[in-house]
Amino acid sequence: MPCLLALFGAFFPRLAFIIFWIARPVLVSDAFGNSWLLPILGIIFLPFTALVYVLLYHPGIGVVGWGWFWVGLAFILDLMHWFGAYSQRAYASRYTSGAGA
Repeated sequence: MPCLLALFGAFFPRLAFIIFWIARPVLVSDAFGNSWLLPILGIIFLPFTALVYVLLYHPGIGVVGWGWFWVGLAFILDLMHWFGAYSQRAYASRYTSGAGA
């Protein structure tokens, strides 16, 4: 099961987070302070960061030490996804808008 979760997390972080939330709802609830809005926003906007945060969260302690390094790395991956999608959209619109003229 952990290997399957790692594969889903690498390629489909939103699906992995939802599976983890269904399998361990108490851990997700503890990590986000008994809120359902923050995990939903995490799934939509920062799926890698939310998944890594929940996986590294220790109930009663939080994320400590090197765990914050991995959460930061996941945040950078999410930002790379957003900026990459924006630059590709800008590139495509620049070169396809004048193609028919």
